[in-house]
Amino acid sequence: DLHKQLFMLLEYMEKLQKVILSDESFEIRQDIYKKRHITIDIPSMYGSYHEMKFDCLGLTFRIETLVNVLFEGLVDKIDLSLITKATFHQIYSLLRLFDRALKLDGISSKEFERQLEFLAHSLEVKGFTLTQYLDIFKGFAQAVKNIVNDYFNNIHGQNLTRILGQTALDALLPKFLPRDETIDSEKVQLRISEIFFRDRIALSLGLQQLDLLLSRILSTLFQQSYKLPKDKLQRLLLYDPQNSITPIDSSLARLTGIIYLGNKGLNMVRLKSFGYPIPPGFIITTEVFRCREIIESYPPAEQNFKEKIIDNISALEKVTGKIFGDRHNPLLLSVRSGSSISQPGMMDTLLDVGNNEDITEGIAEESGNAWFAWDNYRRFLQCYGMAFGLKRDDFDAVINESKQRLGIPLKREFTGTQMREVALAYKGLIQNAGIEVVEDPYEQLHLAIKGVLASWESSKAIAYRRIIGISEDWGTAVTVQAMVYGNISPQSGTGVVFTHNPRWSADTLKLWGDFTIGNQGEDVVAGLVKTMPISIFQQEIEMRETDITLETHFPEIYQALEDWAHDLIDERGWSPQEIEFTFEGPTPNDLYLLQTRDMAIRERKQVLTFDFDEDPQELYLGHGVGVSGGAMSGRLVFTLEEIEEWRVMDPGASLILARNDTVPDDIQEIHAADGLLTARGGLTSHAAVIAHRLGKTCVVGCTTLDCEEKEKYCEFNQIKIKSGEHISIDGHEGSVYQGLIKVKETGKGAN
Repeated sequence: DLHKQLFMLLEYMEKLQKVILSDESFEIRQDIYKKRHITIDIPSMYGSYHEMKFDCLGLTFRIETLVNVLFEGLVDKIDLSLITKATFHQIYSLLRLFDRALKLDGISSKEFERQLEFLAHSLEVKGFTLTQYLDIFKGFAQAVKNIVNDYFNNIHGQNLTRILGQTALDALLPKFLPRDETIDSEKVQLRISEIFFRDRIALSLGLQQLDLLLSRILSTLFQQSYKLPKDKLQRLLLYDPQNSITPIDSSLARLTGIIYLGNKGLNMVRLKSFGYPIPPGFIITTEVFRCREIIESYPPAEQNFKEKIIDNISALEKVTGKIFGDRHNPLLLSVRSGSSISQPGMMDTLLDVGNNEDITEGIAEESGNAWFAWDNYRRFLQCYGMAFGLKRDDFDAVINESKQRLGIPLKREFTGTQMREVALAYKGLIQNAGIEVVEDPYEQLHLAIKGVLASWESSKAIAYRRIIGISEDWGTAVTVQAMVYGNISPQSGTGVVFTHNPRWSADTLKLWGDFTIGNQGEDVVAGLVKTMPISIFQQEIEMRETDITLETHFPEIYQALEDWAHDLIDERGWSPQEIEFTFEGPTPNDLYLLQTRDMAIRERKQVLTFDFDEDPQELYLGHGVGVSGGAMSGRLVFTLEEIEEWRVMDPGASLILARNDTVPDDIQEIHAADGLLTARGGLTSHAAVIAHRLGKTCVVGCTTLDCEEKEKYCEFNQIKIKSGEHISIDGHEGSVYQGLIKVKETGKGAN
């Protein structure tokens, strides 16, 4: 720490001066010589006579040289490309050191002290403007100019003129002579004076470095004041670039509060400090969100931010051993939102950022797994296109056409070549929509960050905050992490686990949730794939149509998650958690925790059940995962317009929204309807979480359902139910029935 070293050296110089200027004997020499932080060689003293004052004087000269070197280092180190109020705090601390150094060198300036007092008070005043700071630093510059005049020009000027008038040119040292052969006595005198005063100032303690510092400060302040209007100048002053980015590693983290880091970021920092396997990365804080307008509109601010990103990427490369943008050993990134108040699925996420065709080819060659490489690129392109306004249905149509044409029902059964064709078809879809696919990895990253920040203002996010009642002023942080891959092999996967049973409010820790094999995390939370249960107990309760559970097929992963849950809940006292995880292989060493938050889904004690007048099997349509609510009968609807129409035509009817899967854009439809039924997704999907938060009855993952939204009907094993017809769902047990069925209230079951 250069600042700390300077402070300590100046303190010792003060002690040395006391010895030099005093007749008293101070027992400080030995203490000074033994201080390790003074990194200069102090020779042994020889001879029969020593004078402490001479020893201290010699040491002072050596320390003066070191002090000037450290001042130069500090001036070079401080970032003055962009000056905000936070920068002025750093500058003030540095100027106090300069003031102390000048006084040690016998230079005292009341004018400089007055400007220091000005600056100190300005840092305590709200609403202080940049032009006021500019005036203060003009005063500092004038104070230094007056110091030069008072302590150098006025003292030596006349004597120097008199001496030069009596000195022959051939008696001058070579450095004082002009470079050309022309000898002009007046020019020679000017040259000698300039060199003489420059050398004298250079030998003074910190004065030359102070002058350089003030020049750089004034240059930046003038530029900012001329190029920015008054309102933006004030916003720039409030921005603290030092608070813009912080590592997830808590030992390096500058910030730890939820306001800056968001709920997701704060939990990751905490979990990392506990020793949990969190993918390495960094958090772009809400400081950037609040000041994004000035960052994006003022080039020096934008460049400053980009340089900080480069620094953090470099640190990430060292940790991972991978290189961002490299063809042979590429570092791919996830870029995700994270507000202080969770808003699941409402803002953008971009995965596999830092990818292009060349890098994908490199991954395919290095890994020997072309399917994995092109699946990553396909996923990146879909995230990229959706960030620019394309719909998920647009991409689903492309891959579904490939499945039908090739006769392959599941994407994981594609060959690498076939997955490459799908990825390039995604790219063509984006380009045909008039959207440029940026190839440069760093430009991709900057676009991704801007996209996530901008998604705070998306229609779905605004609608969700309005419905839930969340302030518009929170903003979002952005987490940037190294990708981990649940799609790398049949032994990899991803999922979300609840630490407690979401169906009953018992306090017993019992793992519950969804996972999938050969996919990345967004597939589960977005409800894009058919998921499998976490535990055997869950599989029995939910009657899933699968024999695969995480507990039976990946027992070591299951045990590690259970151990994490016990540690967080029982040992650390956390509330019930919802944990997103990815595993690249079947052992705990392959397991990563992506995020955790307080559980959103906890069922009520009283639920509604059906009161059948006839054999329920005659009405049975299928079974899914019950998320929230109990039994409900109502009319089938597909659009917001239908919901509004039925509210007028049949005000007392419950309305059940049907989807193959939901996207966050469906927030308004989910809010307007009374129930939700989907063909895909699990208990931990965005649809499930949102429906529960909104108090809706919800069943997801009904495998017999085929929803034709455009045609406005659903089929359950060839039984067609049209828009407006009655359907019944049980949000507790997951059953789906045809027709209008009576309901009754009953106590919650216990298991």
